[in-house]
Amino acid sequence: MDAACTVEQDEIRRAVREVLTKRRAAEGLRAAVRTPAGYDAALWEALAGRLGLPGLALPEEYGGVGCGPVELALAGEELGRALAPSPLCATAVLAAPLLLRLGTARQRAALLPRVASGGLTAALAVPGAALGAALGLTGGNGGDWAGGGRAGGVQATAATGTWHLYGQADQVLDGHSAGLLLVAAHTGGFARSRTLLFLVRGDVPGLVRTRRTTLDETRAQARVELRDVQAELLGDGEGADVLPALADVGERAAAVLAAEAVGAADEALARTLGHVREREQFGRPIGSFQAVKHRLADVYVRVCAARSAAYYAAWAAGAAGPPDGEAAASAAASVAAGAGVESGAGLALACALDALRTAAAEAVQLHGGTGFTWEHDAHLFFKRASGDELLFGPAHRLRAHAAERAGLFAPQSAPGRAPVRVERAAAAEEAAV
Repeated sequence: MDAACTVEQDEIRRAVREVLTKRRAAEGLRAAVRTPAGYDAALWEALAGRLGLPGLALPEEYGGVGCGPVELALAGEELGRALAPSPLCATAVLAAPLLLRLGTARQRAALLPRVASGGLTAALAVPGAALGAALGLTGGNGGDWAGGGRAGGVQATAATGTWHLYGQADQVLDGHSAGLLLVAAHTGGFARSRTLLFLVRGDVPGLVRTRRTTLDETRAQARVELRDVQAELLGDGEGADVLPALADVGERAAAVLAAEAVGAADEALARTLGHVREREQFGRPIGSFQAVKHRLADVYVRVCAARSAAYYAAWAAGAAGPPDGEAAASAAASVAAGAGVESGAGLALACALDALRTAAAEAVQLHGGTGFTWEHDAHLFFKRASGDELLFGPAHRLRAHAAERAGLFAPQSAPGRAPVRVERAAAAEEAAV
């Protein structure tokens, strides 16, 4: 991995920051979150039309730019720095990769160019409060969160060749304003239980969407009710591999979300540094006191570590393949042994959320009396950290699941023998050779 950004990647970062700075100065963050859509439509137009962010990681044949998770993470870092409310996460990070991976040729050709241009926003609707589990970040992605063959969740039934959905999803990012919903629903009953994804238009009869009051106003959420809603199956048959696709999207989404959290943490730290340099106590800036220096130094170390983890996770998620034959053999052995080749995006997200929570808490404390007021922005950073943990975490569950997937607590073999995972990897490597 080369840790240095390319000229093109630096240009993406600079262009996004320039647009966000100008728009924030013109309109302001608080005005944007109070609009019916929950974001600044003019800003979204600029990000989509001028910079092409919705199609940044989509292939050029669908009107995209053809970049990958690294570039999307860099853009997300700048959006996180500004706490800019936008449908980018719901559309480009969660929904578009699923359309690209599971959609038929007709569905991709009809939808992805509109997504890449910014003309169509999309959202992933998962029943209950199970977004982290559905993306494979906090637990096993077995599909039980979709209903499990029993009442609750979202159920799908087929009648006369048409699919109909019944149920409710309570935490849908930008679900109230998205033009297209990707709804995860359970079908097949208890005996043939499976989870599928369905396309639901935003104006279809029977669809009721209500914007919810949330802790973090900068991430708009909605409750989506489906009352005998007509839907289209995503893909060309009921054998679609939905659960692995959701887990793969979860890895990439976690890397982008980690970069967003890093951007927000870095901005909270920068604002706090500016304040302690100007605020005086006992005739000198409070930033000159050793105790304050130590606290901010700890935050700086956390932010730097989180940035490194986020960048690596984005690079690993976007790596097209192993760089050489030896790595390819190692990867094949790992997959055959059941270990998997993972980017550690869940760990990166946990690290970034911890860094953001710490940076935001120090910002509130070190800003003194003004840091506790509603008018100051310090509480917005703290709410972003808490809101993301509620949606995709919490951090300790992200770490626990990553450790479980890596087999850190797997039972060892008998004394005098190699560990079970080592034996399996060695056997798989012999088979690969």
